[in-house]
Formats: sequence, C-alpha cells, structure tokens
Amino acid sequence: MTNLKMSVLSILIADDDEDDKFLLKSAFEESGIDAPLSFVDNGQELLDFLHTTKKLPSIILLDLNMPKKDGREALKEIKENPKFRSIPILILTTSNSPEDIKNCYFLGANCFITKPSTFEGLMKVIGELNKFWFNIASIPTKL
Repeated sequence: MTNLKMSVLSILIADDDEDDKFLLKSAFEESGIDAPLSFVDNGQELLDFLHTTKKLPSIILLDLNMPKKDGREALKEIKENPKFRSIPILILTTSNSPEDIKNCYFLGANCFITKPSTFEGLMKVIGELNKFWFNIASIPTKL
C-alpha cells in the first residue's frame, strides 16, 4: 500500500479483549499497514466515537461479543444511520455460528471473519484484509 493511500485511511477496532487488541495491533504493524488504529471496548463506545469524532474511520473491525452494547446491536445502529452506513464493517469474532453469520450480513456487515486461533493465522487474515480492502476495493476515505 502506498503511503499516500494509507495517510488518508484509518481503522477503528471495537473489541473488549485486551489480548486480542494487542495481537491485532501487532499484526497490523508486522504487516506494514501504517494506517492509524483506534480502539474502543464495546458497542456503546463505538457509537459514541462515531458521533463525536471529526473524521470517521475508513473501516471498522467489529467483535460481536462485548459488554454494554454488543457488536450485533452496534452494527444495526450504524447501518441504520445515514451518516455512518457507508463505512465498511468487517466482523472479526470468535463466533462461527451460521446464525451469527446470516444475521450480520442481514444487518449490513461487509465481511464476516472468525478470529484465527494463532498469531500466524491472524497475520494471514490481516494480510488478506490489506490486499482486498486497501489495495483492490475502493472505499470512501472522506465520509
């Protein structure tokens, strides 16, 4: 990815697990993705962030199982809001439930990924996300 393109992209990660956040940050760094990363701990913090930030994120990685407001509720509210609905939301969760997959796509998720069990697996996922979302797909950078 070119530095120019990365300089206009930002990634928001909603996940309550501190270990997962550390691993995600490490995977992005080791993959050479230098887009700014922001973290929130739950769906309510995610919505608060979106409502108060001056620059909306280019992409959101969303866990489903979080306290206060889970990822499903947050996904629904984001996709119902005209200001936020064009932000690509990639579900990254431990769930592999067919019901969760079906419901997330129904609610407007752009992608559903079950978290890999190893750091090497996570590196592969982040590498593929980088290839597709930041090099192949066109996403709005100024929402």
